[in-house]
Amino acid sequence: MQGKPVITLTTDFGYEDPFAGIMKGVIRCINPDIEIIDITHGIPPQDVQTAAYVIGTSFRYFPLNSIHLVVVDPGVGSERRPILVMTDHYYFIGPDNGVFSHVYRMSREQLEVTHITAEHYFLPSRGATFHGRDIFAPVAAYFSKGIVSEKFGEKVTDQRSIRLPAPRRTKDGRLHGEVIHIDRFGNAISNIGASDIDGLVGSADRAALRVMVKGREAPLRMFYAEGTKKGLFALVNSAEYIEFFTYRGSAAAEYGIAVGDGVEVCPV
Repeated sequence: MQGKPVITLTTDFGYEDPFAGIMKGVIRCINPDIEIIDITHGIPPQDVQTAAYVIGTSFRYFPLNSIHLVVVDPGVGSERRPILVMTDHYYFIGPDNGVFSHVYRMSREQLEVTHITAEHYFLPSRGATFHGRDIFAPVAAYFSKGIVSEKFGEKVTDQRSIRLPAPRRTKDGRLHGEVIHIDRFGNAISNIGASDIDGLVGSADRAALRVMVKGREAPLRMFYAEGTKKGLFALVNSAEYIEFFTYRGSAAAEYGIAVGDGVEVCPV
């Protein structure tokens, strides 16, 4: 590892509990010079799919060689493995429960996964309910000091991945996808990306698209404030996915949109 990476934290601990702060304390005791950045501690409890989405759309905006520590771990204390994931430019540490599924889909990155078994890098006295403190935090800290991945355990190739639905294009020129995430504002993010719709009509012709969710049409806008009148609208968000919104309201609540609902995009 070259340079001085940061360690980021993504958890479902909530901001009112001390768990993330304890993990930072463990990291600082081992490597006091490392920088620690919170991505979020607001993942819904035990929601592995949301955590996978968040880390999959966030990690690229951090310095090269950053170590992304993710603790959304409903299987803590069970036989699920702690893992270290290495790509060409970033590193990930967390439970082997599918939380890194978006990372595994990166076609341009080499991928290497290590099952973390070297217990001398764990805290000496540990329990079965807080592996974020006892395993993941100290391993991330030691790794940040330049200890090579081979020291932490053996390579594996059977890492767990959760289902990540991909959009499909039909012969009549329609894109079919689904809602994959509802954010805290009630915006509904789909799995249809900018590259998908540009392949359909080209980036200059996005206005000539009909966008629907659950069979309801949502006119395409450039930004939220363009949806000033009451109604359901769509845009391409900052992560370059089709997103459904209602201005200053919750699209999910007002229109009953949920993860898994069907999305369709077609030329007008």
